[in-house]
Order: sequence, then C-alpha cells, then structure tokens
Amino acid sequence: MTATHAPQRDRSAAVLNKARRQADLNRLREETAKGDIPDLLVIGAGITGVGIALDAASRGLKTVLVESKDLAFGTSRWSSKLAHGGLRYLASGNVGIARRSAIERGALLDVTAPHLVHNLPQVVPVMDKFAPLTRVLPRLGFLAGDFLRIIAGTSATTLPLSRTVSSRRVSQLSPTVRKRDVKSGYVNYDGQLRDDARLVTTIARTAASYGATILTRVRCENASGTSATLIDELTGDSFELPAHAVVNATGVWAADLATNIKIRPSRGTHLVLDAAKLGNPTGSLTVPVPGHTNRFCFVLPAEHNRVYIGLTDEDAPGPIPDEPEVPEDDIVFLLDVINQALEVPLTRDDVIGAFAGLRPLIDAGEAHTADLSREHALLEAPNGLISITGGKLTEYRLMAEQTVDKVAEKLGVSLAPCSTRTIPVLGSEPEELDRARTAAAAGRIPMPLFNRYGAESFEVIESCPLDRALDPVAEGLDVTRAEFAWHVTHEGALSVDDILDRRTRLGLVKADREAALPAAEEALRLA
Repeated sequence: MTATHAPQRDRSAAVLNKARRQADLNRLREETAKGDIPDLLVIGAGITGVGIALDAASRGLKTVLVESKDLAFGTSRWSSKLAHGGLRYLASGNVGIARRSAIERGALLDVTAPHLVHNLPQVVPVMDKFAPLTRVLPRLGFLAGDFLRIIAGTSATTLPLSRTVSSRRVSQLSPTVRKRDVKSGYVNYDGQLRDDARLVTTIARTAASYGATILTRVRCENASGTSATLIDELTGDSFELPAHAVVNATGVWAADLATNIKIRPSRGTHLVLDAAKLGNPTGSLTVPVPGHTNRFCFVLPAEHNRVYIGLTDEDAPGPIPDEPEVPEDDIVFLLDVINQALEVPLTRDDVIGAFAGLRPLIDAGEAHTADLSREHALLEAPNGLISITGGKLTEYRLMAEQTVDKVAEKLGVSLAPCSTRTIPVLGSEPEELDRARTAAAAGRIPMPLFNRYGAESFEVIESCPLDRALDPVAEGLDVTRAEFAWHVTHEGALSVDDILDRRTRLGLVKADREAALPAAEEALRLA
C-alpha cells in the first residue's frame, strides 16, 4: 500500500478533461501491470462517491473513482438543492439525523463550500384554511431548529434565528401568496445549494487536486472487495482493476453490485417555473400537504430566473431508469398543494420543466416511503465489497468519513485523521474567495458566474480559449461562453448533455436548451 501521510493540494491536478481521462486510463493499466494497484476503488460519482474520493485522497490513500455515465448523473442532480438542518427528522423523533444534518449544514455554509451554499429564508404562512396543527407545529419545529443550530455551533450570522413575522413580510418574501387569507407567518433559515450537481463536480475536482483519479464513462460490470471489471464506454475496451479495497457508492443502483442490500426507491418530483410567475420570490414558500402534520411542499428560488416546486415522496418500484419520468399525477399534486396559498392559482401551462429523482432508501418493511428512515447503511458483503447507500445529501461528508474509516479498519492501516470538515472545496478558499467577491460586487466579474465558481471565477474567464468569453451562451441566459469552455477544459464534460444537463441546468427548460445548444457544441470542440 502507498504511504498514508496527508498530501498537499495541487490545483494543477484538478483539471479534468478528455485528454486527462485517457492519460489516466493508460497510466492505470501500466501501473496495474507492474503490480502497483490502488488502495481504494470507488464506484459511483454521485455526492457520496466523490465525497469518499476526497476523504480518502486527502488522507493519503491512492484512490480511483469510476462512474459509468457522468459526474452527478443520478440522484445527486435531482435533489431539492437544500442543505437541510434536519427539522423533519427531529419532528419524527430521529434526533440523531437531525443533529448530524445541522452540524454538516454548518460546515458547508461556513467552511467547505460557502460560495455554493447560502442561507435561505423559509416562510410558512398562517392561514385559517390550514388545519389547526399545521398552523402551530411549524413554529414549534422552527424553535427546535434554533436549538439544533446552537448545538451545531452555527452562528446566527450564518443562519438567523427563526421568528414570527407579519403578513406583510410574508408577502415580501413570497409576493404571490394569497394576502387576504394570511394572518401572520413563520420564517426559518436553512441552507440552499446553488446547484447539487455543481457541488458534486467541484468536490470531484477537489479530490483530484489531492491525487484522486476521476474517470467518467467507465462502467463497472462486477466487483468484489479486491477487484472490479471495468469497461471504457467510449471504446468498449474492458480490463480488470485490482485494488486493496473497493467501495460501492452507486446509490439507488447499489443492489446491482451487492446482493446483501435491498433498496426501496422513492420518487421525489419537482416542477420548474419561470420565477416571474411567482413574483420572483426571495424566500421559500412552504405549504402543508392536506391530511398530514409533517409533510410540506415548497417553492424554491433557483438559478436562471426559475423556481422549483416540490416535493413528492412516492414508491417507485420496478427497474431503475437512468432518468426517472415525471408522472402527470405528481404535477397535479404539487400544483394543488401550492395553489392553496396563492392569490392566482398556477396552471399546468405554467410548468416549463420538471424533474424527478429516486431516493435510495433502505427497504425496511411495508411503511410508506415518506415514513422510511433516511439513515444511511454501511455494509460489507461476503466477498468483501463495501457498500454505502441511503442517507441525505447534507450528510455526504460524514458518510464519506465513516466509509474511509471502515476501509482503514478492513485493511488494518492507520490513516491520517479525517480533515474534510476543514477543507474548502475548490473556489471556497477564504482569501481568494473574498477577492473574487469584491470583484463581483464592483462589477468586474458577473455575479452569477461568481456564485457558481467563487475564487475560481478569475481563472474561468482568463483561461477561456473562446472569443467573447463573457457573452451569454444565448440571449436572455445568465451563463457565459467562458463557463461552457471551463466545463470542457476543466470539469470533464464530454457531451453537450454533460454541459446542458449537469454542469448547468439550462437543459431543464426545452427553449433554453435549444437556445444554448450551438454554444455547447462549439465549446465541446475544445475537447
């Protein structure tokens, strides 16, 4: 095994692109032929997989991560884009998840990814039409959330305390709320991701900066605790890669590699609307689901002048698709719930896009998926394959730490202590981030670009090989040509879908996808 001292970050190693991918594949084959094998092979490049790669590489393990599709191809790009503090789990009595989520949320906001995670006011209007319990329970829950913030050590500057507000303040945060019915409201602050797939991509590149090998379009056909059969999806070539340890981090697909796991997928659907249809809200409107005391749907402000409306929680049995379809029933359900609180009801024609993700819940019986635990499971199969699945996006770092600890125990090695709670992802380095923030505030960097790349904003612009670097990729869109180039030259994008559907979310809206397609095709020629 390789030495397990903690390496230093090398920013030049964080460049992912087509040429780097091929060079890494060639090197792996050569090293394997000489008996120099990885300490750890991670299968799956969702949030959990990239988190494990970062943890392992930063603790000195020679780490390889493979993904059959693209970074954040699966569930990790279909979340609500929230770094939850765990209020729902506190309400259901799961104090452990709630406390852990609050601690991990604080780390994301303050240290590890402050340019990608920000606080979001959540507003719950108090209306007579809502059931009595749903008019009271949110306030009690928010007070409990304040307690969680305190024990997690998150400052009130980062996440202000919850409060009761006037009906006027409710309508300021959510301008299209039915004002005449609002008596007052409750406001709580939680964490919101700029974009979940952007977080995954950034963590993958950060792992690469610590020496991890990141390979997309490499499918794992089968795996044991010490090897895997890998297939290069671009060429069809297959090869056997031995490793001292192998981790299955394929999420909702975990049971395909590990027979000791039973997954019960739960579908979470979100709708995409033009933000103007809801008055360009600055807060998240939260509306109770009729007949439930602990289920809510919400309107979330999002990038590119959009809002997302979510969230369903429905059983999704059967074969697991690459991209889950959105049933019409889910669309009707979400509109019906949100329309309870709106002055002018939304219609089906207002929906300009939709997406659904499958939560990898651990099957524990006959309960509705909304009642199943969000705990994660870390299991070792008889053949030695370690699998990690379940859990919440907010807890990815903790899940990764526990997984690498188990790898170390299995291999009988002493690793450097886990430091990912204090490692800023690329773009979040404090001094450089402050400099870029000042430049954005002065108009020298487009603010949307700064929000997505933080301290790397200067490099995104300066490294762009395309002309008109700061021009939008299409009229009316806030994504620049420099960003599309960066996706190809530094973030490993290999197709227009990688650019439009994962590195950005322009592809969620058909008209935006069509408008941006020529610029994506031009950028892809840089590969």
